[in-house]
Amino acid sequence: MSQSLFAKSPSADPSAAKTGGAADHVEPLLDWFFVDEIPMRFEFWDGTATGPETGVGTVAVRSANALRRLIWAPTELGLARAYVSGDLDLEGDVFEMLAALDSRVTDRKIFPGGLIAAIAAGRAVGALAPLPVPPEEARVRGRRHTKRRDAEVVSHHYDVGNEFYELVLGPSMVYSCARFNTPSSTLEQAQDAKMDLICRKLGLHENTSKRLLDIGCGWGSLVIHAASHYGVQAVGVTLSAAQGDLARQRVGAAGVADLVEIRLQDYRDLRHESFDAVSSVGMFEHIGSQRMTEYFSLLKSLMAPRARLLNHAISSVNGSKMSRHSFIGRYVFPDGELVDVGQVVLAMEAQGFEVRDVESLREHYAQTLRHWVKNLETSWEDAVRLVGLRRARIWRLYMAGSALNFERGGISIHQVLGVVATAGDSAMPATRDGWSSIGGEVPASTLST
Repeated sequence: MSQSLFAKSPSADPSAAKTGGAADHVEPLLDWFFVDEIPMRFEFWDGTATGPETGVGTVAVRSANALRRLIWAPTELGLARAYVSGDLDLEGDVFEMLAALDSRVTDRKIFPGGLIAAIAAGRAVGALAPLPVPPEEARVRGRRHTKRRDAEVVSHHYDVGNEFYELVLGPSMVYSCARFNTPSSTLEQAQDAKMDLICRKLGLHENTSKRLLDIGCGWGSLVIHAASHYGVQAVGVTLSAAQGDLARQRVGAAGVADLVEIRLQDYRDLRHESFDAVSSVGMFEHIGSQRMTEYFSLLKSLMAPRARLLNHAISSVNGSKMSRHSFIGRYVFPDGELVDVGQVVLAMEAQGFEVRDVESLREHYAQTLRHWVKNLETSWEDAVRLVGLRRARIWRLYMAGSALNFERGGISIHQVLGVVATAGDSAMPATRDGWSSIGGEVPASTLST
């Protein structure tokens, strides 16, 4: 693991580090970034170092190429490229280090003062020429949210290997926020609880003749749960071929092939069908605010009278788009957009949905992400074997940073439940008790084993 994220650099022993050299050249750049003193150790490729010898960890700048990356992309993107390429590393607890960096970094933009300092440091160490962009970076083309571009974006994020996702997500294979009903809940129990809550909010426990549509079904976990526990007919659609293939295998293994259909299909191609319940879990972030009206209008056209829709999506106050100059925008979720939950409610109401419930699961997602990071770190060597070192590093940084963002309230996640009421008849329970499982327990399957 000499090149992994956990490796210590050769100069990591504070007693062996010396001042001068690269440390002296880069220190003015660090002073630009940080409020007051530098919060952690910075160790450089030539054995020099700066910053406190004790603290939450060490930033290992393994190559002068880190400066070259920053000079030619003087934004978060330059730092991301340096990290992805292994030109700099985080040595220590990733959560503690990211939290310390976030709390001490000034909100000043690198341009122009920081860029001047970066160029001066790069010139001093002979690192000015540009470098190729890491191949893991998405460079999607064309108009946003066309079918072709959406399929390309989904493939970039999801078609990295089912084995890797199983390693990170665990056996539940659910790539969305879990719901921890008790402090002692395991990740798998929390994912089961989340899926069951969705099923019960949608009223699937009230009538087994219901038909469910799951948009962005992933590896089929929710439709399998709905069919296994409530005996409903379910259709799951995904744009990921890899997800669809494994989802069909899992449907067969669960014994619900007669109840569940998995389609490789864009939701915009759904026509002339009728469903009693529609779920959209972790997919709405790919829709975009400009297409919300079209999205909810189409879903409503597919829904029977008194049918329910549950939209489960990450949100941010006033909304935000994943910038093409950001780490997330280039390496994780190209074209991703977080819509303010208030705008989601308004958009649903404008299309005729009666919004009956809004629930935030913000803290639950932070806890979910911490579980995923632990799974990744525990099986680090296997992850690197499956997807390569750079992609494994991308995922560790992305999930840890996201967990911290949920914890501090920078982003949130909401389940919004709407119903197609008919002449005032919603067929909704009078209170939330109408869809709560007793004691938070997931009911046994209604199917014979």
